[in-house]
Amino acid sequence: MSDGFASIRVGGREQRIEFGWVGSDAPGAPLIVFLHEGLGSLSMWRDFPARLCEAAGARGLVYSRPGYGRSTPRPHGERWGLDFMHVQAQQVLPALLDALGVQSAYWLFGHSDGGSIALIHAASFPRRVAGAVVMAPHILVEEFGLASIREARRAYLEGPLRAGLAKYHADVDSAFWGWNDIWLDGEFPRWTIQPLLSSIKCPLLAIQGFSDPYGTMAQIDGIAEAAPRTALLKLPDCGHSPHRDQPEAVIQATRDFIQQHPKETTP
Repeated sequence: MSDGFASIRVGGREQRIEFGWVGSDAPGAPLIVFLHEGLGSLSMWRDFPARLCEAAGARGLVYSRPGYGRSTPRPHGERWGLDFMHVQAQQVLPALLDALGVQSAYWLFGHSDGGSIALIHAASFPRRVAGAVVMAPHILVEEFGLASIREARRAYLEGPLRAGLAKYHADVDSAFWGWNDIWLDGEFPRWTIQPLLSSIKCPLLAIQGFSDPYGTMAQIDGIAEAAPRTALLKLPDCGHSPHRDQPEAVIQATRDFIQQHPKETTP
């Protein structure tokens, strides 16, 4: 993966964003922008973006959001607000795309928090987004998922999770506590993006595993109820990371979905 850093300015602050390109350089190849999970980064995707882009004949843009990977860390002591995913979708991602000179319509491929960010971005910038694939996205908060996030906090403090994540983040505490603190904030159970979903006009593929400890099928069923161009893929023997648990199924479904909507833009 060829990589580098882009400088953007968001919220009055300069941010350095780690990014990389994978896949085809062919003229006209669709562009897929990969949006990682709440504890993810560019490197945590491993070779999946390259494999997907090879199968789909696409070019991929992979990056670490501020606070993750080798991007600018979250200042210690700074807590994200309830709108942190909206900030990423409506300010950070557009600034990065502008900095990299992306002008044509693109696809979004988001996982977990990245899936929610993809949905917010698609609703906010309908003319820019050709389509989106979201895996294990969140459209509302379920107590079922909060219990797993509390367990992640215990594993970070007492178990091996911190050491495992440190391989992927220059400042692992920035990555973990930014995510964990806001998800376990007392106000966060009222967070939802359901009112935005009807504004999404592009084709959507929503993927969920039956064994996901962070969310139920209510998440993607809710997307389909609000956004009529949604197709669903429900995977057995699959947890919170379909691209790791069922990579071939995800690659095939994504390739087929993109090919069903070639060079489509939203009017």
